[in-house]
This record gives sequence, C-alpha cells and structure tokens, in this order.
Amino acid sequence: MTTPGPSRVTVVGASAAGLSVVEGLRREGYAGSITWIGEETHLPYDRPPLSKQLLSGAWETDRLRLRDPGDFEALGVDLRLGARAVALDARKRTIALADGGLAGYDTLVVATGTRARRLPGTDGVAGVHVLRTVEDALALREALAGKPHLVVVGGGFVGAEAAAVARGLGCEVTLVTDTAQPMGGALGDELGSMLGNVHTEHGVHIETGAMAGQVLTDGGRACGVRLADGRTIAADAVLVGIGAQPNVEWLAGSGVPVGNGVECDATLYAGFGVWAAGDVASWLDPRTQEPVRIEHRTNAAEQGLAVARNILAGPECARPFDSVPYIWSDQYDLKIQIYGRSRGADEVRIVEGSLTDRRLIALYATRGRVCAAVGVNMARALRGYRAQVAEAAVVEVESAA
Repeated sequence: MTTPGPSRVTVVGASAAGLSVVEGLRREGYAGSITWIGEETHLPYDRPPLSKQLLSGAWETDRLRLRDPGDFEALGVDLRLGARAVALDARKRTIALADGGLAGYDTLVVATGTRARRLPGTDGVAGVHVLRTVEDALALREALAGKPHLVVVGGGFVGAEAAAVARGLGCEVTLVTDTAQPMGGALGDELGSMLGNVHTEHGVHIETGAMAGQVLTDGGRACGVRLADGRTIAADAVLVGIGAQPNVEWLAGSGVPVGNGVECDATLYAGFGVWAAGDVASWLDPRTQEPVRIEHRTNAAEQGLAVARNILAGPECARPFDSVPYIWSDQYDLKIQIYGRSRGADEVRIVEGSLTDRRLIALYATRGRVCAAVGVNMARALRGYRAQVAEAAVVEVESAA
C-alpha cells in the first residue's frame, strides 16, 4: 500500500541525514518522485572515521561508504552529485544550482550540514588544514606521512582525535586550546584533565587557555602560529579544528528562517514546505523549549528518519523530534562515549570506576537532574545509564565514587 504524501520531494544534502530521509521515505512506502542533490561528488560516506581510521591509514576511502552503489539505484531517486545549491525561491518552489540548472519540489528537506570554520587569512595557505571532508582527511594524512611538527588549533573532538593519530604516526604535536583542558567543554575539568594527562604521556605538548591569533607563513606556506598573548609556536603544518558553521547562505532571502542553522519548530518543520535534518537543523527542543543544533552522526540519521515520517504525516500531524544524543571519540586506548548533552552541566559525579583507572562512568547533571552520561572504556555498562539521561532522572544524593 502506498503511503500518501507530496508528489515531489527534493533533498539537498547527500550525507547521513539526507540518506536517512531518502531511505525513510521509501521504507515508509512513499512512491513519489525524489530528487537528491549533493555538493560533493562522492556517494554518501561516514564522517566520524575521517579523524580516526582514515587519518591514521587504518582504513581506505572505500570503507567510508554508507551504502553500496547498487543500493542507491534501488532507491529509485534522481541523484545529482557534484551539484551545489546556490539559491532557493520558496514561492516558486525551485532550487537554483551552481551549474545554472533548477530543481523543483513540493516538499524540500535541507540537509546541507556544516563546513569547517577557518582562521581568518588562511584560505589557500599551504600547510593549513581543516578536517571535514574526505579530501581534507587525505590531504592531512599525506602531510603527516612526512612527520611534520603539527600544531593543532582547537581542543575539541576533531583536534584531540587528530593529535592522537598524529602522535601515533610519529609526528611532533602541539595542541592549542582556549579551554582549561582538551575537550573540556564536553567533559568538564576532571575528565578533561585526565584526557590531557593521557595526551601529555603520549608526547603531545598542550597549550591550554591559549587563543590562536594568526597563522604565520614563509613563502606562502604555514610556518607557525602566533598566539593572542604574542608567543609564537613553530610549525610545519597546522590543523584548524575550531568547530563548524551551518551551510545556510544559499537560503538567504528565501523566507526560510535561518540563524544558527535552519530554524525549525519541534517537528523539524521550518515552514514554506521546508524541513531540515542533521547538523544544519536548529530545532525547538521539546524538553527545554530552547533552540538546539547538534553536530552528531547519530543525531543526523535519527533526524532524517523523523523528517521522512513527518513529511508523510504532514505538518499538522507531525511529531516533535526528541532523542538522546550520542557521540563517541577514540583516542589512544580510550573509547569515550557520551549520551545526552554534557556541556554546561553544573555537577559531575563518577558513579563507576575511577579517573586513576581511566575506566569510568560519570553522570552530568543540571539543576539536580541527569543531562548526560559519559563513559570511558566502559561501553556495556554505560548503556544502562541511557535511560537516566532520557528521563532526566533526579541525581541521587549518595555517589558511588
């Protein structure tokens, strides 16, 4: 039985979120036309391994594929890769492409993701890298093969993971972060300090509480980083890992609300027949009634499926998107996993294991209620705490730590 829905759906963005929308529509029985537009020339691929297995050389690019090529043919979609959306006319319901072409729609899904933030003045400078696409990862991998002194600007997930990989490849590494500890924003001071010690033991020099002001060049090539306090750090290569920004510029003037992403209601609907999914979606969190945007691989897939179902239900019957975010990081022999949103927590309790053993589970809470659970090398036990995060459970008075 065919599920009713719009006659034409166009999805802009061919990564995990876009794939989830397309597969979700077909899985739910949608038999109408689907046009699927992606700026990159690659079939959809997985991004988390870019700063891990692909960068280290443990994987080659073919292992990044989210599906086999034949699977896309079976979806029966008009897949247009290497096509960049440059403008939207919401009144005419058309998308202008960089090659001069147009794509129409009855319902549009924006899944254009994010792009890496760059330091001012570093575009096109040899030896300066970001890490967002497969090409970025391969270029950095090639540079690391020469065992350069790598300066990593940014102590978040990408920066910390790349620093670990670079040390494993024998590179000298300096990590510059404006936080008190690597990944301090996500882990807090205690766990961030533990992680910092692990990096130091592996030979990473860490500059904490430091802002990178400028990449220095010699002959057009990066040769160092000047910090905001005036100090300079020599470098053969620089990785800039200072976050990402949503790809929404092509929606300017369309009427679709944009700010820190595509601004949606709790059902991921932005109005004008437009939905959003993945890193680019800023939606109203049904729990907090505050806008939130999450750059997690699992969130992208879950939102894509939710959007597919809501498209078929229609905006009037759509259901709010609510989930427990999940992200992980592999650094040296540590597997760090996070359920929920740990940033901004006002309390952290280690409830199993210990910092000394570097094997633990910590609950993060805001105003006395659990907002996240973080595990280090305790994957199975951590899953048991997911429910507490989902329920925003009251933090018990006694701690097992």
